[in-house]
Amino acid sequence: MSREEEIKKGLYEHTLVGEAAEVVELTQEGIELGMDPLDILFGALIPSLQEVGRLFEIGEYFVPEMLVAARAMQGAMALLRPLLVDKGAEPIGKVVMLTVKGDVHDIGKNLCNIMLEGEGFEIVDLGVNVKPEEVVAATQEHQPQLLGFSAFLTTTMPFFKSNLAALADAGLRDSVKVMVGGAPVTQEYADSVGADGFAPDASAAVRLAKQLMVDMGYDVSMGGDDSEGASALARGVQAVEELMVKSGQHEE
Repeated sequence: MSREEEIKKGLYEHTLVGEAAEVVELTQEGIELGMDPLDILFGALIPSLQEVGRLFEIGEYFVPEMLVAARAMQGAMALLRPLLVDKGAEPIGKVVMLTVKGDVHDIGKNLCNIMLEGEGFEIVDLGVNVKPEEVVAATQEHQPQLLGFSAFLTTTMPFFKSNLAALADAGLRDSVKVMVGGAPVTQEYADSVGADGFAPDASAAVRLAKQLMVDMGYDVSMGGDDSEGASALARGVQAVEELMVKSGQHEE
């Protein structure tokens, strides 16, 4: 067995059990050996995640196993992303992304980051448990066109409104468009707090971000990037999202 085949076998097995460090290490080795990133993605990572989903459906895996497998693949995708998508072009816009105060869930936010970056947006990720004053400071510093707020818990969703109020108090609300998402979030809730848009998943977040840019007067193509790399990236994100939907723990 060649080293390339050993790497793919290892990626499949380590992703299956959620060993993120080993998945990242093998992905990096594969890249250094000149392996095709498409082969890494479709020959090992996505099939492993599909098997995780099958094991969940037959009752051999549960939510924790699915979450760690998704995180393991997410680490590999972060390495593969710049190889799958041309990063030479000027960004079409800047997005500050965060999970709101009191909430430490980030899988869905990170998937959105990957998809948005793959479509040409520059991403500033503030991480999790971000306070309203930090949202204001980041908006002043980075001057994005878009802000993305994620909440996984019903108890943290009210911080959407707190963040928007803080932006208004700082005189920044009219300078940015705000999109929100997360497992318990609905379009109705987004409307009620005054957000500019809601997206239920990463693919929808890309479409929403582009539409909001157009609404602000920017010249942004609304069509998807049908290049092989961008399509592969989207397939990888979709595989993780499908796993989250199966577990009932999908977050944005």
